[in-house]
Amino acid sequence: MRAEGAWYAVLGFAAGILVATLTTAVAASASGFTVGSSRPVPLVVTAADLLGLWSALVGAVVVFSRTRGTGRVVADFGLARIRWWDLPAGAAVGLACQYGLIPAIYYPLEALDRHLSTQLSGPARSYTGSVHSLVGLSVLMVLLALGGPLVEELFFRGLLMRSLAARIGAPWAILVSAVLFALAHFEAPQFVGLAAFGVVLGVLAWATGRLTISFGAHAAFNAAAVLAVVHLR
Repeated sequence: MRAEGAWYAVLGFAAGILVATLTTAVAASASGFTVGSSRPVPLVVTAADLLGLWSALVGAVVVFSRTRGTGRVVADFGLARIRWWDLPAGAAVGLACQYGLIPAIYYPLEALDRHLSTQLSGPARSYTGSVHSLVGLSVLMVLLALGGPLVEELFFRGLLMRSLAARIGAPWAILVSAVLFALAHFEAPQFVGLAAFGVVLGVLAWATGRLTISFGAHAAFNAAAVLAVVHLR
């Protein structure tokens, strides 16, 4: 992977923020929702936000593959050599992180701040607050447990981490991409947990040379978080 891919990632993420801002504003206006209000975010606004961001992230991956790679995203970003056990093994790791790693990280902090658990579940509650039907939940799960992990693994563990590894070596690339992955979610309370999970995803992707196992972990991690919040409502 060529080192200049990191610049494609930077430009792709900046473009994604701009596109997401536009698509979110359009969807919010059409649905009568005021961004920043205390109301649950309508599913259409959530979808517009995510799809706007993802369009640019995927665009950066595709453009890099076409201009600096083989032109085949599957071959360039570790999706070609899939093993049958990638997804179940990845899912097991993702669930272990959701129910083991994350609680271990935050348990001492929650003892100091009794409101921390509410802050940690804030993003998931925001996404699920306006979902009251099986159809809505299904759409949300497709977005958060399939679309999000696929796009983010391609972008962070595919384009960004591999490009950084060509410049600073794999260990630092895993760490830096994990920190940027956490920062990209713009959620301060979740930063430490997301960074730690990003390291796990990076190690999985680098050790296997494939994104399918990290995708499986990411998908299970997100699905568990969404279902837990829906169950507790």
